[in-house]
Amino acid sequence: MKQLFYILILFISSTTLAQETLDDLLRRYNQHSASYISVTELRRLQFNEKITLFDGREKNEYDVSHIPKAENVGYNNFSINEITIAYPDKETPIVVYCTVGIRSEDICEKLIDAGYTNVKNLYGGICEWKNNQYPVIDSTQSETEKVHTFSKHWSKWLTKGVKVYE
Repeated sequence: MKQLFYILILFISSTTLAQETLDDLLRRYNQHSASYISVTELRRLQFNEKITLFDGREKNEYDVSHIPKAENVGYNNFSINEITIAYPDKETPIVVYCTVGIRSEDICEKLIDAGYTNVKNLYGGICEWKNNQYPVIDSTQSETEKVHTFSKHWSKWLTKGVKVYE
């Protein structure tokens, strides 16, 4: 009986202490309503194709750091009406990102519901981008090591660079 007790404790400890992966996180929070694009693929496309890149984080996050050529569309005040006016071509290739890829899926869904046909969610968001040592820039267009990670909780997904959160 004592041995069974120790096995049970070991099992509970190992399952509760197990490291959650990015795949686990995105499976838990996302519905996969938009296809993912990897940071490697986005980096390649930035140089070879015309794409529209939307940062779905708030302006204070965007000002700390964002991916070059990204337009801040926000999250709380995201306006699909403003997007459809500014981007009337519904076949425009659009990539949306946020901190890790959860808020950006919500924005992807709104774009898809509005009829956009070529929308992708950046897998792992700006954290994964920076983890791959791709550049981010601040509000002065200067390259920075800082990445706004939304909160301390979400900052664990950034392994390269300087974590900033409020």
